Amino acid sequence: MRECSRLSRRAALGLAAAALPLSTATEAAATTVIGGERLARGGVQVRGASGLPKKLTARSWLVADCASGEVIASFNAHRRLAPASTLKMLFADTVLKKFDRARRYRVTDADLADVPAGSSLVGIKPGLTYTVEQLWQGVFLRSGNDAVHVLSHMNGGIAGTVAEMQARAEELQALDTHVVSPDGFDHKGQISSAYDLTLFARHGLKDADFRGYCGTRTADFPAGGKKTFQIQNTDRLLTGAWGLETYDGLIGVKNGYTSHAGNTFTGAATRGGRTLLVTVMHPDAGGNAVYEHTAALLDWGFTHGRSARAVGTLVQPLGEGGASASPAPEGEAVRAAAGAPGSAAGGGSAWHLAEGTAGAAALLGAGLWALRRRRARPAAGGAGNGGSGRGVESDGGDGERS
Repeated sequence: MRECSRLSRRAALGLAAAALPLSTATEAAATTVIGGERLARGGVQVRGASGLPKKLTARSWLVADCASGEVIASFNAHRRLAPASTLKMLFADTVLKKFDRARRYRVTDADLADVPAGSSLVGIKPGLTYTVEQLWQGVFLRSGNDAVHVLSHMNGGIAGTVAEMQARAEELQALDTHVVSPDGFDHKGQISSAYDLTLFARHGLKDADFRGYCGTRTADFPAGGKKTFQIQNTDRLLTGAWGLETYDGLIGVKNGYTSHAGNTFTGAATRGGRTLLVTVMHPDAGGNAVYEHTAALLDWGFTHGRSARAVGTLVQPLGEGGASASPAPEGEAVRAAAGAPGSAAGGGSAWHLAEGTAGAAALLGAGLWALRRRRARPAAGGAGNGGSGRGVESDGGDGERS
């Protein structure tokens, strides 16, 4: 569509919205946000519950009920940040069902030629034959970029797999996500959000193979001939490694770390018949902080969070009846219109009329921007993701690879 056509449409929408009462115009803008307008606000969002952990330094986090999809608490849910290896959940959502797990594949040098230097590896060797099941164990347990690249080449190549992952993200309505590589390694412009990563996890856990792989603690991996070596899951809440205790009821899902992206983690746990999902992105401290934040938020969700009222929802995929929506608007204007960070905690979802017509105009402009930019992507390194460099990928502790 030509620019003049877009401007004409924008002007027409603006004139129509100007005739609406302030509250109606605000509601019209709000309904464009994926998961609900509160999730586009900065700061903590929670209703009807107290006792959230006080020492959370993450730049973004989210707690959701896996069954209902209700988001019961969040902080900067749609903030776009480098995802590291948590993006492998989207890779699995896209490719996992394409190959029978018993299929055997002989790896070539070409399959591994494009694995980025500094990647986490499971230890795949050219000339050896692996089952698809073993390759997925390499992806989930060791976060092996070598396993991701072999599966991507089986799927027709890196570029095609990236395109399929991007299309899959849009089908899942994960519109904060921009895929550059299938493995989540640091690449300029590769971003996602706590909201999107939670969507990937929720959808993936519906599949028995996905659920089985992400909950596997150890496996024997081919070393050549009849020899094998043991690989262990790098999810520290699952295995109790690096000084952490295992989290009671944990069922997965995926961790990630690079020197540029920092730590990311999406975890799922079941207690008392309820399954919660928690995503934590970029806590200030390294090491165990991302796991400690996740455990604390899960604890809150299973206790205080039982009384929480939803502040948003994890939307359904478009192919499964989900209503089409638009990405959350970017920039300071959204945070300013929604109030100071944290000001919405425990509050209602309606904005006060006293905020004035200027605030309404800013919100309306953001809503129109979202409608016009339905499929647009943010600039490389958006939201301060720091992921424009090429880092070393590991589990953040003493050289352990993830």
